[in-house]
Amino acid sequence: MIDEKKLLERIIVDPEIMVGKPVIKGTRIPVELILRMLVQGMDKDEIKQSYPRISNDDITACLLFATKALDDITFVQSKSV
Repeated sequence: MIDEKKLLERIIVDPEIMVGKPVIKGTRIPVELILRMLVQGMDKDEIKQSYPRISNDDITACLLFATKALDDITFVQSKSV
């Protein structure tokens, strides 16, 4: 079973690092960048080739962070005019 708390500890938000964007701890690699790479079809190994300092768990933590962020959002569909 995945230890969500431990994974989320891999992501930090610090106003002194990347203007407060969520990043992988110990790096200046934004969570958003990793998510965009995944959307573009890159797999974990390709991402790690580009950023050798990160691990599979770091990438999983990015996905978990995004999922948790969406937990706190309410979506409202607007009516078309």
